[in-house]
Amino acid sequence: MMDLLKLLTRKKENSKDVAKERLKLVLIHDRSTFSPQFLEMMKSEIIQVIRKYLDVEEELLDIQLTKTTSEDGERIVPALVANIPIRAMRSGNR
Repeated sequence: MMDLLKLLTRKKENSKDVAKERLKLVLIHDRSTFSPQFLEMMKSEIIQVIRKYLDVEEELLDIQLTKTTSEDGERIVPALVANIPIRAMRSGNR
């Protein structure tokens, strides 16, 4: 998983912050009903669709499962968050 590798190779943060982020990632995956393989498959398919319309910087792409508050503010729910740096629109899609 690309996000996990990024998390494991960070050097600027202190070990407490890194451990906290790792624990968050593990808890999110444990609490979700999605396996890591499913998440990677979904990420790959999302990237394929986006590539049809946009030229993206894949090395900076970040898609992860996190948690957020529901619209009614009463529950914590899983959320798929994507940060996709765009270089340009693909020709023919404007």
